[in-house]
Formats: sequence, C-alpha cells, structure tokens
Amino acid sequence: MLKIFNGKIITPNGIIDNGALLIKDGVIHTVVQGNPELDGAEEIDAGGQYVSAGFIDLHVHGGGGHDFMDNTVEAFLGVAATHVKYGTTSMYPTTLSSTKQDILDTIATYQLAMDKNVDGSQFLGLHLEGPYFAMSQRGAQDPKYIRNPDPEEYEDILADNKVVKRWSAAPELEGAIEFARYLLSKNILPALAHTDAVYDEVLEGYNNGYTLATHLYSGMSGVTRRNAYRYAGVVESAFLIDGMSVEVIGDGIHLPAPLLKLIYKIKGAGKIALITDAMRAAGMPPGDSILGGLKNGLKVIVEDGVAKLPDRTAFAGSVTTADCLVRNMVNIAGVTIAEAVKMITETPAEIMGVSDRKGSLVIGKDADVVIFNDNIEIETTIIKGKVIYQSVHTSEKL
Repeated sequence: MLKIFNGKIITPNGIIDNGALLIKDGVIHTVVQGNPELDGAEEIDAGGQYVSAGFIDLHVHGGGGHDFMDNTVEAFLGVAATHVKYGTTSMYPTTLSSTKQDILDTIATYQLAMDKNVDGSQFLGLHLEGPYFAMSQRGAQDPKYIRNPDPEEYEDILADNKVVKRWSAAPELEGAIEFARYLLSKNILPALAHTDAVYDEVLEGYNNGYTLATHLYSGMSGVTRRNAYRYAGVVESAFLIDGMSVEVIGDGIHLPAPLLKLIYKIKGAGKIALITDAMRAAGMPPGDSILGGLKNGLKVIVEDGVAKLPDRTAFAGSVTTADCLVRNMVNIAGVTIAEAVKMITETPAEIMGVSDRKGSLVIGKDADVVIFNDNIEIETTIIKGKVIYQSVHTSEKL
C-alpha cells in the first residue's frame, strides 16, 4: 500500500487541505483529511503541494524527438516516457493525414508497443486525425493526403479494430455523416476538425456524432461571408451548441489570453479538454524538426515556443507539455487551479468514456496521480500506484 500525505488534494468536490491518499493494488483506496496511521505502507510526503488526478492528453503526436507516425515501438515508448515527466499519465496517440498503409502501420505498431509501455504515459487508444479534411483548412496537414471519406478505406482500416477510439474529420465533406454513423457503430468518437463548415453543417454533424471540436480555432472556419451573406462558422457553432465539447491548445501561443478567457467563459471547465497537440519537438531544444513521420513528414522550424512551417506562414504543431497547459490557464486565463486541473483530468475522461476508472481522485478509480508545486511544476508522477517519475528535487528530499 502507498500513502501520500500532507498534500492539497484536488477532488471533484473541492480541495482537501492537509489530505492523505491511500493506494492499494493500483487503485485509490481512501481519500481523507489528516494523516492516518498505516503500518507497513510506503509513504510519500507531498510537502504541502498539490495532489491531483493524472493528466489525460486527448491529442498528442510526439515528443522527445519521436513521433507516433515514425511507426516504431521505440518512438511510441519515447513519446510516452517524455510526457510522463510533465504529469501526463494517460494519452491518446494521434496520427496525421497519411496513406491508408501508414495508418494501418501505426495501428499495428500501437498494438506492439502497448505491452512494452511500462515506464511512460498509458496508451488509452488511438486518435486518427485525418485524412478526411477540407483542403482549405488543412493547416500543416500534407495536402497530398487530404481526401473525402471512403467507406471501402475506413471500413477496412477498422475491420478488426480494438484500438482506435476517436477519428477527427470535416463534417461537411461528402460522405462524412455516413462516416460518423459508422464510427459510432464501432464505439469510436467522431470529432470535427480541419473543417470549413457553417452552422447548419456543424449542427447536422453534431446530431450525427461529431460532439467534440478538435483544437478549437485551429483549422476551422469562423464567421464566413458567401456573396453578401454572413454565416456562423465552426467556432461560433461550437459556442452555440451547448452540448459540444472543445479541445484547447493552451500553450498561450495558438490561443492568446483573450481567446482562452472567452472559451472558458462560454464553455466552462466541463466542456473544455486541454490538449498539448505536441509534435516530436516537445521536450527538445529549438531548431529544425519534422512534423509527422521521419519518412514522409514535413520539415518545420521550432522557435518562439511553437513549431512553424518553413515559410513561417502558419503554426505546424505545438511543443507544449501538460503542466504548461494547466499553468497557462491559471496564470494567463485566470482560471482557478481546480478548474484548470478539471480540464485535463475529469473532462477528458468524460469525453472519452473512461471516467469510470480515470480522471479524478475517487475511491475505486485507477491510482493515476501527480504531485506538483505552486508553480505547477511536476514533482512526482504515479501510474496505477507505481511511481514512474520523480523530479531531481523530489528525489533529493526522499
């Protein structure tokens, strides 16, 4: 049994000061105020710091010099080992638009990496981002792979599916509504992304399963004028449709403070999932990098805390980490620590249907825990009761 004591424990019902967390057999056994005596338990003194559920990243492409679309077990494990240092205990490895064969290779590699991933963020399933996108909103997605949904293709990809949990696409494309219905029949979440839809198209998509907006504001239409008439775009539609959840890249660069505040004001913590959308350069120094797989990826430049296309006309992925997302929502957007944490724990778990075992410090759930200081710097990361990471500063104290 593991006991974490002397912590400010963030729970769905508030923060417990001077709290203790007892973990047994990889799950949360007790959440209580005080420091109960427990013979034979391993102990961690939180030192008055915050104790939170582990961070869940719904949308991440890479980190530590690796990308999931390198399609090697080493790359999968390298990304997981990188992000666990920043508090991510669970993630959904994410692809980019590519060939059918590349997608199949990524699925096969994911399955090989699953059992070997013992020292990094857990894989909860794959997120396929593309290739069914609007060309006009492709962003840094390679245009040669952009295409409309093809039933023969996606049904073959998902024929024996056990690992794809989400697929992002543009709902206005020909065949996109039928695609969403097929995904739902396979218990896969459709999400709208890289889309030029207007309100009626977004609403139809929402009513057919597109209930999550992928990286809000990035790769999607705003107010659109067609001839003399204005139409609400995807951004406005996501705000108007109360039931729609949204992803937010909270690096402070993709979305500046006023937009972070606006999204929070309209959607609230219960409908916002903070994501890194991190590419391979996360956790690495600035310089040249590659977006996507080493074989077919796009060359990019990492500078000013973000990846850019070589001509610097657009962002080409984030290099942020989960701790930074929480820190920015608190320091830049003015959100409380509890609400910021909810957006990267409880809300993502609800969106992906894993809240029965993930996302909050509740008795019976998996003991995925992070301990961090007032600056939201990660001191300890625990996955299913096992200490996976401790900062040098923490290790020296123990």
